[in-house]
Amino acid sequence: MVKGYLAFVFHSHLPYVRHPEHKQSLEEKWFFEAITECYVPLIKVFQELERDHVDYSVTFSLSPTLLAMMEDPFLQERYAAYLSRMQELACKEEERTAGDPVFSPLAHMYRERIDYTAYIFNEKYGRRIVEAFKELQRGGNVELITSAATHGFLPLLGIQKEAIYAQIAAGIEYYQKIFGNTPRGIWLPECGYESGLEDIMSELGLHYFVTATHGVLYASPRPKYGVYSPILTPGGLAAFGRDPETSQQVWSSKEGYPGDYNYREFYRDIGYDLDLDYIGEYLHPTGLRGNTGFKYYRITGPSNHKEPYNREWALEKAREHAGNFMFNREKQVEYYGEIMDRPPLVVAPYDSELFGHWWFEGPQWIDYLCRLINKNQNIKLITLGKYLELQYPLQLCTPNASSWGDKGYNEVWLNGKNDWIYRHLHKAGEKMIALATNFPKSEDILRDALNQAARELLLAQSSDWPFIMTTGTMDSYAKSRITSHLIRFLKLERQIWENRIDVSWLRQLEATDNLFPHLDYHLFQNLEQTVAVEKDKLAEIT
Repeated sequence: MVKGYLAFVFHSHLPYVRHPEHKQSLEEKWFFEAITECYVPLIKVFQELERDHVDYSVTFSLSPTLLAMMEDPFLQERYAAYLSRMQELACKEEERTAGDPVFSPLAHMYRERIDYTAYIFNEKYGRRIVEAFKELQRGGNVELITSAATHGFLPLLGIQKEAIYAQIAAGIEYYQKIFGNTPRGIWLPECGYESGLEDIMSELGLHYFVTATHGVLYASPRPKYGVYSPILTPGGLAAFGRDPETSQQVWSSKEGYPGDYNYREFYRDIGYDLDLDYIGEYLHPTGLRGNTGFKYYRITGPSNHKEPYNREWALEKAREHAGNFMFNREKQVEYYGEIMDRPPLVVAPYDSELFGHWWFEGPQWIDYLCRLINKNQNIKLITLGKYLELQYPLQLCTPNASSWGDKGYNEVWLNGKNDWIYRHLHKAGEKMIALATNFPKSEDILRDALNQAARELLLAQSSDWPFIMTTGTMDSYAKSRITSHLIRFLKLERQIWENRIDVSWLRQLEATDNLFPHLDYHLFQNLEQTVAVEKDKLAEIT
């Protein structure tokens, strides 16, 4: 008899970073690094578990913007070129470190990893890495779910329900186009929840979503089982609450596993260590130093002194941490199982990008853990959808407003550094609703312009821009992105109302901001009634 369940949820998301106007883009490199260091290693782990007939289950969210980049031929070509450069660098590193008993094995490891990634991407899946996720879902052990179209932080877009509807509906429609089925669940961007969201999600056919711990823990009425059983929201969806203990053990770089001194040091990279004459051609064309992914040192300790990385030590530590994690989950379900009428569910959601990029050994940790749990009779891995199929009665509660950001609410996405964006986003949302409602029928150029206006607004609504402004990293880039998308939207809106669409410029926009090729602007139509077009509309356009 299983005493409890563990539900891993891997949230995979990157903002839409596509810049054909530049020969190389620092922001596109975020995407390339994520494929190389996170998605391919995780795919490899899951495929090897299936090869070895290990019974595992995980829930995996893929944001629509990430899927759009994976499916984009331009970015596929650029990533192939990036891999080629990395393969060249890997060979040079093997030559440079030849004969060194410490660094030569590490250089060889990196070369093998890059070659494997190139094989998976170029040969096995013909540059369509999405096909690997399709295979995993067909295998039945991986449940794929969606997110909002451009990962908009929904509580702060909620002044217009149409904007939330469009974000969620566009995300679901793109998922359906890629995978051919309807997702059962959704990852609310940043776990951002406010009352009423479930009404829209229910209307669109979703069955569940994930919230921060206090989203469920502080629900009204207070849930009898806390976060160890999902609750049923008034809209008919199940809400799963994040377990705080598993979060701390894996997320924290100080108290959690990733900070162990035997693990690889992220911030020590040959892109900073080696002479520019040698490494320069593999960095940004401007000569700006940055990460290459070739890192030869371990965390060692809190000081700047770093000792060489020992792969065997690191893997042994990952194996030890996997055992510790399973032991803690066993004790957790044993404790809560004594006071519950059902096996407790521990929901452990993480950003996928933690595993392999920030925590180099993370994918191996997952592999060891799944294999250990497969032999364990007390705890079992399960997807969120499969848990609902067990049909335990769920308590009816209204979740608490929440997010998984710092301090648990909206402050990360609404503060003195980024609050200026919302009056513009809300005004643009109002204008898009008016366009969609007052042009119920369109064709050819007008339809294309309306669809592109919707596209630009969705891109401007991404939660990544206010987040980056808050952290202060790439701040100017985030401001430039949100400003440029809003300007493009406003220019399109004016041209549509004035019936003088610049077709040449429209085609340029469609080629640059080309995500969701089948996007339908009607998603922004007024949800209650048709908005009348005021006679002085043209005078109001700014």
